[in-house]
Amino acid sequence: MRASLLQIAVNPAESPVSRRSRVADLVREQSGADLVVLPELWPVGAFAYQSFAAEAEPLEGPTHEAMGKAARDAGVWLHAGSIVERDPEGALYNTSLVFTPEGERAAVYRKIHRFGFDKGEAVLMGAGDELVTVDLPETTLGLATCYDLRFPELFRGLTDAGARLLAVPAGWPERRRSHWTLLAQARAVENQAYVLACGSAGTHAGVQQAGHSIVVDPWGEVLAEAGPDEEVLTVELDPELVARTREQFPALKDRRLGLAPPRTAR
Repeated sequence: MRASLLQIAVNPAESPVSRRSRVADLVREQSGADLVVLPELWPVGAFAYQSFAAEAEPLEGPTHEAMGKAARDAGVWLHAGSIVERDPEGALYNTSLVFTPEGERAAVYRKIHRFGFDKGEAVLMGAGDELVTVDLPETTLGLATCYDLRFPELFRGLTDAGARLLAVPAGWPERRRSHWTLLAQARAVENQAYVLACGSAGTHAGVQQAGHSIVVDPWGEVLAEAGPDEEVLTVELDPELVARTREQFPALKDRRLGLAPPRTAR
């Protein structure tokens, strides 16, 4: 299974309309891949809070249209990163879209953990409340976004729901890049699953992005890592490695917490 992570540079001098067209062309160039993953909020920039309201779009807005067509033209499963979604009631969400190789929408995930500590995304956007997985031909994909990476219970829930491949589009800042790599490897090891963490490049509202998209296997080994600039990171995955890893080192079978209400000592 071939996966391509498109580490998109978000340049404030490039309009969202122009970037959307450029990214659609980049997706079309990945016609040999099985799965393509884009970063978080690449049409506007993950830290461009002042632009969220102006650039918000309905679920089936211009990004949905462009990415669906690009997925169909390339014949790939496309995790289109995320957009600023405005729902019919006017609320904003950080929403991920996944498309089939036919260009049909396969899944919607609204980011559960909003970043900002009572400012920025945390107050401008609503929180999702559903775990989302997608059945691909050879594996099951679990969806998470950026700050979600810090919450292991979300990933354990995705694993319990059958996920063997975990996609994490992000707009992760350079100043915390060491956490990005560490957490991606930790989520892979503890869930014995592949992690595809796709970051962005460039500067979002003055916040330098980490780049360094990373693919980690179920043993925690880094299979590929991008640099700081815009880059396409392509890697071959073995869907059966997850099953073999869980058979050879069956740590998930020894879980005792989270499976039933804990007993309290008296």
